[in-house]
This record gives sequence, C-alpha cells and structure tokens, in this order.
Amino acid sequence: MSKTVAVVDYGMGNLRSVSQAVKAAAEGSGYEVVITQSPELVRAAERIVLPGQGAMPDCMGELKASGLMESLLEAAKSKPLFGVCVGMQMLLDHSAEGDSQDSENRGTASLGLIAGEVLKFDLANQMQADGSRFKVPQMGWNRVMQTQHGGAVHPVWAGVPDDSYFYFVHSFYAKPKDHRHIAGKTQYGAMFASAIAKDNLFATQFHPEKSAEQGLALYRNFLNWKP
Repeated sequence: MSKTVAVVDYGMGNLRSVSQAVKAAAEGSGYEVVITQSPELVRAAERIVLPGQGAMPDCMGELKASGLMESLLEAAKSKPLFGVCVGMQMLLDHSAEGDSQDSENRGTASLGLIAGEVLKFDLANQMQADGSRFKVPQMGWNRVMQTQHGGAVHPVWAGVPDDSYFYFVHSFYAKPKDHRHIAGKTQYGAMFASAIAKDNLFATQFHPEKSAEQGLALYRNFLNWKP
C-alpha cells in the first residue's frame, strides 16, 4: 500500500503545478500524491503540502470555510508539512495584509504554528544597484542563502547548493520571532526570511514548483526528511 502526500485544496493555491512537481519528485519513492478537500485524508496522510496564492485574508477565509482548518492543525502537530508561498506565511501568527485604517482588528490572524508576523515590503525610497527602484511585488529569480543552526543547514537543503536561485512572487514577507526558525534568507532591499522551519514544519516563500531542478530537489528531500 502506497504512502500518501496530501496537497491541501482549500480553494487557494497553484494546485496543479505544485502537485505535478511533488509527483515528479516522488517517482520511485512509494508515495502517492493527491490533491484533496477531505479532512479525513489530510488526517490519514503521511505528509502534507500547504500551497497558497493570493491575499492572506482570502486564503485564511477559504481555509476556515473549507472545513480543513481543524484537520490541518491536527496534522501539523506531528506530520512533516511543507508550506509554499502564502502557505508559508499562513504558518505564522499574524499578517499585516488586510490592514484597514477603519478596522479595529487590523490585519489577518493566521495559524500560529510558528511565532512571528508577516509584513509588507517597504522599499519606496530604496534603489537597486542599476539605479532602478525596487518593485513590489518581487517577481522573478533571486538567491537563497541557507542558514546554519548548530553548525548545519536544514536537512531539506541536502544537496542543494547554497545561494541557488529560486522563483519568487510576493509583496509580503515573513518575520519569525525566533531567528532559529529562519532556514533561508534572501536579499531584496533588505534581508528577509525566505525559508522557515520548526520541528516537523518547513516552508518557503519562493515557489519550488517554478524553480526547476533545485525546487524538485527540495520536494525530494522533503519526502525523505525524518523530523
């Protein structure tokens, strides 16, 4: 009987490209990759992938409305979980996205699995080396510097060269409260956390499924990771 990787379908996220990339990474591994809206399948799966695309308020709203939030939180307590893009940002406590001057409860509460917040790039007065202004969202390829904790990088980086390029599309970035939860950093106006990790959780701001061979290597490492 095959083991299952559940790609969580709550109505937000680039599901097809994420699932196709994970399937390619899973060839010969014994894993079956399924896109699912079933809380029971999320609970039963060996590993979880949480994609996300669009605005944080919409993603959190759809996750709650889908009926998957409780099963996802249960799974996140013990199962290896890979968050992608907004799926990474959702792991933190709170996002500034959704701020309104008229709102008493500003921003968007998220899953609270890793202490920290999600902030918007503030690059209005900063210039790039070529004299052009930084654009928000950041869109395109950028380097990721793998961070070491206890003298080693995270196991999901295994075999991936440091400072490899990955593909980004985002206007907001994660700021974990504890620097030990930062697994990778990227320079865009300032240094920000482009990968985070805690216990059985690993997540990237960039899109591995759009990042060619290095992205597939991350998914393969995730499938072999024993947190």
